[in-house]
Amino acid sequence: MKHDYPPQTIDPPLLDDLSQLIRLAIREDLDRGMDITTMALVPADLRGSASLIARKPGIIAGIDLVEAMLQEMDTGIEWSQLVGDGQEVQAGQNLANLTGEARELLTCERTILNFICRLSGIATLTRQYVDAVQGTEARVYDTRKTTPGWRRLDKYAVRCGGGHNHRRGLYDGILIKDNHLACRAIVEDRLFDPGAAVQLARTFIAAGGIRFDHPPMIEVEIDRIEQLESALAAAPDIVLLDNMSNIQLTECVAVRNRKAPHVELEASGGVNLKTIAGIAATGVDRISVGALTHSAPILDIALDWSLT
Repeated sequence: MKHDYPPQTIDPPLLDDLSQLIRLAIREDLDRGMDITTMALVPADLRGSASLIARKPGIIAGIDLVEAMLQEMDTGIEWSQLVGDGQEVQAGQNLANLTGEARELLTCERTILNFICRLSGIATLTRQYVDAVQGTEARVYDTRKTTPGWRRLDKYAVRCGGGHNHRRGLYDGILIKDNHLACRAIVEDRLFDPGAAVQLARTFIAAGGIRFDHPPMIEVEIDRIEQLESALAAAPDIVLLDNMSNIQLTECVAVRNRKAPHVELEASGGVNLKTIAGIAATGVDRISVGALTHSAPILDIALDWSLT
């Protein structure tokens, strides 16, 4: 693999995001008050146990975070985990067991399920896309089309499904898009060339005005084949081929192989489960798919109860 961003793992920034989201979830449900239905109907001394059960097959993501969720919710619930993130599960499979005060279990139930169902849905959809490009050299990437506040968690779920992470934000990679070229064209009073934009970005990095732990990768977007040779001549890390047909993608791969085989090509736009195999067959290195995080359905997981 020539170029890639670091994979999203369960690191301190992700855990901090998780804590903040859990606090918001608690405020949504309890509004600094209480679960009035549970308080009205369930005795304070009643204990219970429950199991997380997969209702449908899929890839699990977020279950490795439940212990941190329970700590943030300040409960005495005992947690016994039977599967891990990234694991494929079948319908009816027991994923974990929870034991504790029935009131706490009932109050925490929906928050836990909301996180695991959502993240497992992303992981499951990602695996479908990854499976669709098997036998090719293409890698499947996420995008910044994530729910605000959830980006690290969403990208972690993509990794659980076997996908790769694109840049995490605007701070850790340069991606020159058509709107950047359009803005620069106003300054230059002419159409601005993608290759010239790459050179400007490289000069900016070399100037040292901003300190980086590692020099950021430079990627430039083009939407016409005529722009490719100029982009390749500037030697970016990646050229993003936006909304091109498979015939155009194949032609771009051939040009890249002749002119600059060290530059990776990324296809984007119009990617779905019906089209991705054909896109991968053109020889591109990377395929970015916004649907992984903006259109994934949840994986149906339920909490089945028993009283002790």
